[in-house]
Amino acid sequence: MPQQVVVTGLGLVTSIGNSKAEVIESLRNLRHGFDRLVFFNNPRIPVKVYGTIKEFNTDSPNWVEWKYPERYTLDETYLKSLSPHGLHCLCAMLDAIADSGLSDEEVASAETGLFASSAGSTFMMRHNLESLIASQGMRINPMSVVASVSGTLNFNLGAYFGIRGGNCGFVSACASSSHALGYGYDEISLGRHKRIFVVGGEDLTAETYLPFNGMRALSKNPDPDTASRPFDIHRDGFVGTGGGVALLLEEKEEALRRGADIYAELVQWGQASDGFNIAMPHPEGSGLTLAMRNALRHAGLEPGDVDYVNAHATSTPPGDTSELLSLREVFLESGASPKISSTKALTGHGLSMAGVMEAAFTVLGLKEGFIIGAAHLKDPDPLCEGLEFPLETLDQEHRVAISNSSGFGGSNVCLVFRRFPND
Repeated sequence: MPQQVVVTGLGLVTSIGNSKAEVIESLRNLRHGFDRLVFFNNPRIPVKVYGTIKEFNTDSPNWVEWKYPERYTLDETYLKSLSPHGLHCLCAMLDAIADSGLSDEEVASAETGLFASSAGSTFMMRHNLESLIASQGMRINPMSVVASVSGTLNFNLGAYFGIRGGNCGFVSACASSSHALGYGYDEISLGRHKRIFVVGGEDLTAETYLPFNGMRALSKNPDPDTASRPFDIHRDGFVGTGGGVALLLEEKEEALRRGADIYAELVQWGQASDGFNIAMPHPEGSGLTLAMRNALRHAGLEPGDVDYVNAHATSTPPGDTSELLSLREVFLESGASPKISSTKALTGHGLSMAGVMEAAFTVLGLKEGFIIGAAHLKDPDPLCEGLEFPLETLDQEHRVAISNSSGFGGSNVCLVFRRFPND
């Protein structure tokens, strides 16, 4: 029989807080994490707003100059091979381990795996290549590869924590860490692992985000209070963010055996592709529609069973339109009316880390009994008509929530979570 999968730990380094308490307060009060930011000291850059990470300073490519909260006691032997988001994810994973109550021996057990997602660090790659070129190939940081390529989280976190189970990276753009959660579910459900850490992170740097301005995907709204407004008719692009999030999936009986505090059950997941365009979503949302239907079918649920949807919606005109059409087809046409919001209105878009970050927000809402409001939604897109977008966070217990993610190439993932009866 398939094993049940639950969430038993999380760590958060995000624009809306670097602890569970801070993040819950931000989600309840719809407090965003945006600030005005100028890259390259160039005020002519039209993108002005980002979801910034507080308490950390990783502006330098030299780890010796980095600043991080004093509450973390880090083995500096490993810092020299990290990227900025590697530091954020290291701290997030330390918090997730402490939150889960796992011992060092359990973390390093052969039954514990690590699935991670990031795009790598173009920031570190740029600085290392500049050094190589300037020295005509005679000088290069020996840690340049492991600090910058897309597997950097797996390399560094796997070594730091002594991971001996599966250690694998996922690269499907903005669906990456949701894929990691889905395949983590499969590993535990099939009995191959007792637990999987899923970690996602991205640098908040010019090298990571300004290339999206060339695609006309970034908001040029200079107002931090309105730049990210998913589903609003005036949306003009996404707001970037960085950081790191770690979430622990665990086999239910193992979690109960050791007395773990369970956030929620990951019931099932579904995926599907658009098969349409490299960068644009299917105009009718066909891939996401199929992913949601697959997830609900595998979970043995109907659309009417879903109480809340954490939408992928990034605040881009075509992306939000595609998802609205998908939501209408799955829910409105079946007579279902779940509450819907996109937490990117508060955090910005974390690219590869978006899925695991939003999954963490979703399970916090299930456990703590609140439904996150649709922040900054002042003038809803006409396609919102008939769908339910609460404008404030609701103190409301709910049973089933889904979290959607979509990425370049038309990758779509839907994760289904259910409230766990701890009491």
